[in-house]
Amino acid sequence: MSISGFDELISIARQQPEPQRLLFVFTTVELPDDCTPEQRARFEAGQGGSLTPLMCVDKTPEEIGTFSDLVEESRQVLQEWAIVFVAALSGKNGCAPQSEDAEAPLNTMVESIKAGSIGMFMPFNAHGQRVLFGPS
Repeated sequence: MSISGFDELISIARQQPEPQRLLFVFTTVELPDDCTPEQRARFEAGQGGSLTPLMCVDKTPEEIGTFSDLVEESRQVLQEWAIVFVAALSGKNGCAPQSEDAEAPLNTMVESIKAGSIGMFMPFNAHGQRVLFGPS
């Protein structure tokens, strides 16, 4: 399934046979202190850098509304973020997972992002567009 934008993701999550809880990790892109001149040049050209988790949250698709609503809410806590990673927890027997059920998966997401293992999450930029990462 090809999802190009955040609002499309929300729509699909609402159509799933079991209720969903969406997990979000907001990140910034930073340049490590020990970077090489080549890495610095790439970073200044808008490429490369390290993803640093800033905040995580979980919500049902119904609690989100639109991407603009999510951005507005995130800006109450974070002034700036670059990429938000999204994953989903599926409910069982018609019951959505609770926030308590999301704690361990959110911690796993944060640690995976820190380790650079992001392939299982859906990344979106601050405009709600899907981000595709290329080889480094």
